[in-house]
Amino acid sequence: MIVKSASVEETQNLAKEIAKKVKPGTVISLIGDLGAGKTLFTAAFAEALGISEDVSSPTFTIRKDYEDGVMPLYHFDAYRIGDPDEMEEIGYEDCFYGEGVSIVEWANLIEDIMPDDAVVIRIDRDPDNYMGRIIDIEGI
Repeated sequence: MIVKSASVEETQNLAKEIAKKVKPGTVISLIGDLGAGKTLFTAAFAEALGISEDVSSPTFTIRKDYEDGVMPLYHFDAYRIGDPDEMEEIGYEDCFYGEGVSIVEWANLIEDIMPDDAVVIRIDRDPDNYMGRIIDIEGI
């Protein structure tokens, strides 16, 4: 499914709608260029899960856990991962196959370890609208 979002608010609303459909063990692969809106999407998703903490990109920590919502959210940023084995060191399997939902920014860099049933969301800038995004969603 391809969704054309005309604004930040529309992208946030889409993230919230998707959050309503996930169940424990869902893994979401977020793919997009720098500044495409991956972290913005994740923050809105977290809000829909009832998470009250501010969500920021875990670029340097690789993983951030948010546990005060209706289910845990495990937020990964694979941008700095040089080898998918590094994900083992931070316990990705416990998250991917656990009781929460995992969102992985830059998941295309660790495709080999992403579950086959991961929801794949590609966010691209809309060339006709600076604030717009073209969002391709597979698997939900």
